[in-house]
Amino acid sequence: MAGVPGLRRGLAILRLLAAGEPLTAATLSARLGLPRSTTYHLLTELEAAGVVAHLPDTARWAVGIGAFEIGTAYLRHHPLDEVAGPALRRLAHRIGHDVHLGVLDGRELLYLLRERPPHPQTLVTAVGVRLPAHLTASGRAVLAGLAPAQRRALLAGAGPLARRTDRGPTSLRALSAVLAAEARRGWSVEDGEVSRGYASVARAIHGADGEAVAAISVTFPHLCDPVCGADFGDLAAVVGRTAVEVTRRLGGVPGAGVRPPAPPGGGSSR
Repeated sequence: MAGVPGLRRGLAILRLLAAGEPLTAATLSARLGLPRSTTYHLLTELEAAGVVAHLPDTARWAVGIGAFEIGTAYLRHHPLDEVAGPALRRLAHRIGHDVHLGVLDGRELLYLLRERPPHPQTLVTAVGVRLPAHLTASGRAVLAGLAPAQRRALLAGAGPLARRTDRGPTSLRALSAVLAAEARRGWSVEDGEVSRGYASVARAIHGADGEAVAAISVTFPHLCDPVCGADFGDLAAVVGRTAVEVTRRLGGVPGAGVRPPAPPGGGSSR
């Protein structure tokens, strides 16, 4: 049982970092009432496990990508088809297009559910497929709804962002601008960034703490060249009602909103 106090202290560090902005080791030590040597030892072990990350420019510590992946595992193993499936099926039948539910898996968007209308017009992404989150409407909806520390942990060291077509952000600065605009609007859109001739609209699903944990997206044929800038607000409102329903079914907090990302360097789909 000697390791139990260490486990409790490590979890206390994780909870404190997850609750707000990155903190120095000295601040963590003071807030948790731990000796500095113990705090540094725990941080080193947590960093080796990938659940915290050191930000050398500011000498602070933040939640690591490993902690986020552990947190989202709940959705991967939750009986989503029973809880969210009926709402997604109703949405697909109402709008006549494919509907997906996806979660972040690292920097990728992983599709966990897909519902199709009786007479589908398109053949789009299947369950289990992964796509770059920054190109998908679902991925951006979740990114925009994360706490700043979690978003930084996910995107840290991403470097140049991949493209599938000639559209989409290619840098973290460009992605931050897109996320900020979509956060203010309340939903995310991609138009020809995953596949030319198709667009998607997505709204986030929120957990009990108000953080985005998943997203619902609708994909439909749409071709414009050059980019027309359509935001599909009416469709986003319909998707939003389903997102609120699924959020409630999962025990989350509807209407938690999205969080505009900090500018690059500050601090530290479909």
